[in-house]
Amino acid sequence: MQFGIFSVGDITRNPVTGEEPTDASRLQDVLTIAQHAEEVGLDVFAMGEHHNPPFMPSSPVAINSWLAAKTEKLILSTATTLITTNDPVRIAEEYAMLQHLSGGRMDLTLGRGNTGPVYPWFGEDIRQGIPLALEKYALLRRLWREEYVDWSGQFRTPLQGFQSTPRPLGGVPPFVWHGSIRSPEIAEQAAYYGDGFFSNHIFWPAEHTAKMIGYYRQRFEHYGHGTAAQAIVGLGGQVFMRKNSQDAVDEFRPYFNEAPVYGNGPSLEDFTAQTPLTVGSPQQVIDRTLGFREYAGDYQRQLWLMDHAGLPLKTVLEQLDILGGEVVPVLREEFAKNRPAGVPDAPTHENLKAAAAAAALVEKAAEKSADDVELMEVGS
Repeated sequence: MQFGIFSVGDITRNPVTGEEPTDASRLQDVLTIAQHAEEVGLDVFAMGEHHNPPFMPSSPVAINSWLAAKTEKLILSTATTLITTNDPVRIAEEYAMLQHLSGGRMDLTLGRGNTGPVYPWFGEDIRQGIPLALEKYALLRRLWREEYVDWSGQFRTPLQGFQSTPRPLGGVPPFVWHGSIRSPEIAEQAAYYGDGFFSNHIFWPAEHTAKMIGYYRQRFEHYGHGTAAQAIVGLGGQVFMRKNSQDAVDEFRPYFNEAPVYGNGPSLEDFTAQTPLTVGSPQQVIDRTLGFREYAGDYQRQLWLMDHAGLPLKTVLEQLDILGGEVVPVLREEFAKNRPAGVPDAPTHENLKAAAAAAALVEKAAEKSADDVELMEVGS
């Protein structure tokens, strides 16, 4: 499994000190947090894309490109890339470029976005959210897999003999996760192509997430990509930890109460009971996370949201120290126990490249066999 963190880059006033970060200071904090994630032994950092306050990261490609130069092992991803309001030609070029810059240490999560006003800002209609996601991704796949593309559709001008540049690193396109909280159409899309499905279930109860992942696994098998257990699943989550659980609750409560994503809603106690948010000791986080497997099955990627709600940088770095030092090592060991042999590893550029090479050998052998049969028939 891969373990890591994701950031939505919210600019939120610290409810304890009253301080509010600037765009510049928040960006620098995000870069520090991502680098520290690698230092404590995490595998993945995923940057969100937002074009509206109170969020800062309008360009995850720029942020991840900078991080590619400053890290060595960290997989750089997104949370999410807005397939609906971005041009697939631009996505194809930018993320192929990032793939080269990072030496293959990247993938991306595609999503529709849930902020209505963003759509018209980029010339789109939110009522067409699902059709936009389906059509634009169909084009994106072709741009990465075909050298020259002729294409026409509903939502952009046609292409004639278009070649996206640079070509994917080593001829292997970036791995794509389709992120959704509530849309079965996106789970269907992920299953149809044999891509990954990332269920960021930070606001929903386990029962809902279980239905979405179960549907994706069923359809993955239906389309012939493997068994349901071999489908590629990622999960989101939120944690806040201290050695003593009550200390964690007391410290986190003011941040929870004023957070832009769930402030002034359910109480902290109700929210932690009804969603995967875990506020407590490292052992409580371990136990809660291991429990995800009961309804998600054996999965490949676990990401947590940790740098939000106005939490100061020092606190976030302390959280990462606990996560990397006390929580993730235990989770790696426990998740590996009794993991069926047929469950695939988390996708990386290297294992995708190896799979592509193996498939090419099989195809070449099949072609040779067909040629041999033809020669035998001619000879007889």
